[in-house]
Amino acid sequence: MSRDNDYKRRSASRRPDNDVREEPSADRLEGRNAVLEAFKAGREINKLWILESGDRSKPDPILMRILKEAERKKVPVVRARRDALDRMSQTHNHQGVIASVASHEYVDLEDMIDMVRKKDKFPFFVVLDELKDAYNLGSVLRIADAAGVDGVIIPKHRSIGLDSVVAKASAGAIEYVPVARVTNIASTLRELKDKHGFWVFGTAMEGTTPYDKADYNGSIAIVIGSEGEGMRDVVRKECDFLLSIPMAGNVNSLNAAVAAGIVIYEAVKGRSQ
Repeated sequence: MSRDNDYKRRSASRRPDNDVREEPSADRLEGRNAVLEAFKAGREINKLWILESGDRSKPDPILMRILKEAERKKVPVVRARRDALDRMSQTHNHQGVIASVASHEYVDLEDMIDMVRKKDKFPFFVVLDELKDAYNLGSVLRIADAAGVDGVIIPKHRSIGLDSVVAKASAGAIEYVPVARVTNIASTLRELKDKHGFWVFGTAMEGTTPYDKADYNGSIAIVIGSEGEGMRDVVRKECDFLLSIPMAGNVNSLNAAVAAGIVIYEAVKGRSQ
């Protein structure tokens, strides 16, 4: 072995544990709530990086619960410098906690329907047509969890998936809301209607049915269009009803997650009556 190679080998062996340059690429969760909810949901966590702190007088209660769970489940914990965590972070808001986890698993659509019907319920799904912003998807998952939506459907292409930024934005809701990933949204909506008896509601500025006047009973899917473009025409054609949200201000459109929240909670209200 040459002296140069021997020097590189010995230098690498002295590299501190909190230097992450040699960590393999992995799916990660970032932020205290996201990691704690992953533990609570039984998600497999392979390793934790926790920010080194010189102040031990005021331990953070959420961080202490994370460390307790890590000890209970024998998850390796590495104390890391802030610059090391910053290099690892994709969200740029890791809150001093990053976890290496197994990939999020998507649910098969048929299985998602069966899971709901086994509870003797009519399914209530939210369908996202090419949503591209991770924070919007995370927010929709958070709303869906809070409102009791049975599942979310997203397309495989031209759409954000379940990554660490989405997980952080969802504040842990990603662990509890089933997500199905399908090849074609329009054909999926057609299948939901023809095979499973769903009614499909789309949100659109030109909608003719006020969102608070629709009948949301039975098996339903609410479609939310992408940021800026809204629903594609091919998806719009599969909707049984186009919902409108009155706009009294000067801005004539709503953020996708905000629109989703308004319609979802109105649907929950209607279904509970």
